[in-house]
Amino acid sequence: MATNQYFNPFPANQITNEQLLVEDLVIESMKIYGMDVLYMPRTSGDQIDFLFGEDTLKEYTKTFSLEMYLENIQGMEGEGDYISKFGLEIRDEITLLVSRRRFVHTVRESSTSLVRPREGDLIYVPLTDAFFEITFVEHENDQAMYYTLGRGRGANVYLFALKLKKFIFSNELILTGNPQIDDKIIDYYPRTRISLSGDGTGQYQKNETVYQGSDLASATAQAVVHTFVPNTHIDVIRVQGTFTSANVVGNTSNATFTVSTSDDTATMNTAFEDTFDNLRIETGADGILDFSETNPFGEP
Repeated sequence: MATNQYFNPFPANQITNEQLLVEDLVIESMKIYGMDVLYMPRTSGDQIDFLFGEDTLKEYTKTFSLEMYLENIQGMEGEGDYISKFGLEIRDEITLLVSRRRFVHTVRESSTSLVRPREGDLIYVPLTDAFFEITFVEHENDQAMYYTLGRGRGANVYLFALKLKKFIFSNELILTGNPQIDDKIIDYYPRTRISLSGDGTGQYQKNETVYQGSDLASATAQAVVHTFVPNTHIDVIRVQGTFTSANVVGNTSNATFTVSTSDDTATMNTAFEDTFDNLRIETGADGILDFSETNPFGEP
């Protein structure tokens, strides 16, 4: 016995006005009860280093503002704070809902080919002032909406449900051009302190590139400025090459100072880890191990 075609007019091969009305109401509800987040697609793509059998360094160079609805109204989900033999791990997870149509309109039509959010992309949530990484995209979110008015056949759903975990920074290249993102992520990078001699000119600017050499294209060493203390030192991130006792030039400010020393253990704290483990391990080991030729593994 077939359903009444006049009261159930939802064919599988087209979208009806009733379904579009529901979708408009869903989008309007998310604009009212949702929040603005910043979506960062992985612009480096799915590249693999076949020599070492691992992913290459991920890059995030674009950001899009989208309204999303936070499904976890009572707080974080996941395993929470987990203590293992490797230390403390933060395993907080959240679920965000985003309109399929709004995502395509905002992201896909902005010079990208994305048809849905991808696993590995990042989302910055201003409400919690934290970055989250997408671990799974549920395109059939039956918890929030189960094929309303027949919508859903052929993966034509109203919403995407994004499962996210707290992002663990690993020196990914994040340079989106959005100050809200770039000014925050710069504190996550491990920093190298370059001591300067007293004579120099100009002021290095935060986030500008500094280099040694005749120009940036042929630079023997370059980095990005994190902090500048005049006539004392600069703390830099994303160092390429080795800085020597020569002039360091600011690519934007044209500031010039002479390097005195460079110490990559001077400042190693990041937003996720406020101890520099390598230096502590080395200092502790010096009091236990004797690396002389006569007794390398015992006390002196």
